[in-house]
Amino acid sequence: MKKNRLGIVPFPLDKARKITRHFLRFGETASHFFPALDFELEQAEFDFEPREWASLALFTGTFYMLVIFATMLIITSASRLPPATTFPLTLLISLAIGAVSFIYIIFYPKLFVTKKVKNIEKNMPFALRHLLIEVRSGVPLYNALVSIAKGNYGLLSVEIQKAVNEINTGKSEIGALEMLARNNPSLYFRRVMWQMVNALKSGADIGRTMKQIVDNIRAEQSIAIKKYGAQLNPLSLMYMIFAVIFPTLGITFLLIISTFIGIGLDITFVLIGILAFLLVFQFMLIGLVKSRRPAGV
Repeated sequence: MKKNRLGIVPFPLDKARKITRHFLRFGETASHFFPALDFELEQAEFDFEPREWASLALFTGTFYMLVIFATMLIITSASRLPPATTFPLTLLISLAIGAVSFIYIIFYPKLFVTKKVKNIEKNMPFALRHLLIEVRSGVPLYNALVSIAKGNYGLLSVEIQKAVNEINTGKSEIGALEMLARNNPSLYFRRVMWQMVNALKSGADIGRTMKQIVDNIRAEQSIAIKKYGAQLNPLSLMYMIFAVIFPTLGITFLLIISTFIGIGLDITFVLIGILAFLLVFQFMLIGLVKSRRPAGV
């Protein structure tokens, strides 16, 4: 892992790694409950063994649990609230925060790989068109790969740079592309690399192969966009119902019912509640729309 900080881990990773050696026995046991952790760490290129990563998660969870527990205990003691009421609540909140911290660290490699795959696949169509233009213009494949590596294609440029570095050390273009195809977590990216490898091995025209790949991507994008548009229709209807119709008619019905029943209704409280609901609902809806958006669109 290249960076020396990780989100909620309270210390730099090299220092935290030394501290968590005391948790290795517990980390060994915890790692057995997450059998895919070894594979996820390898795909994320994190220089950790599963037991070391589980130990880091245990240390982080324990650290935040103790810090929150001590802080809340001091606050409740200073406020002179009854310990019989505050202590169970303080313990419950501390355990919950510690558990959330542990789970976040344990699943962070998987989240990192998912984000990496999305970044790579988002830039794939543009990078492949760039590669097609270069190859069709008579530029050697190595020079075209160098151009992609130096281009602004996010993590895709980083991955191609790995192949360029391997070629510079003496490995063949086929071997370098095979290395990318084996190690990359994106199935989409691996499929494209294997197609290029097969074309190079068979001696086929790499330009024609790239043209077929780009055409396939264009067709897949068209299908994905149509599917995405079909998914937006019910989401738009949901937005109209819950964000437009429901608040307007809801306030009207509440006012009418409160008038007939004779119950005093605090309109300010109702409006604040509806506004809070709308903010949460729209935030969730935007996240849902973004998560369904096709890669490269």
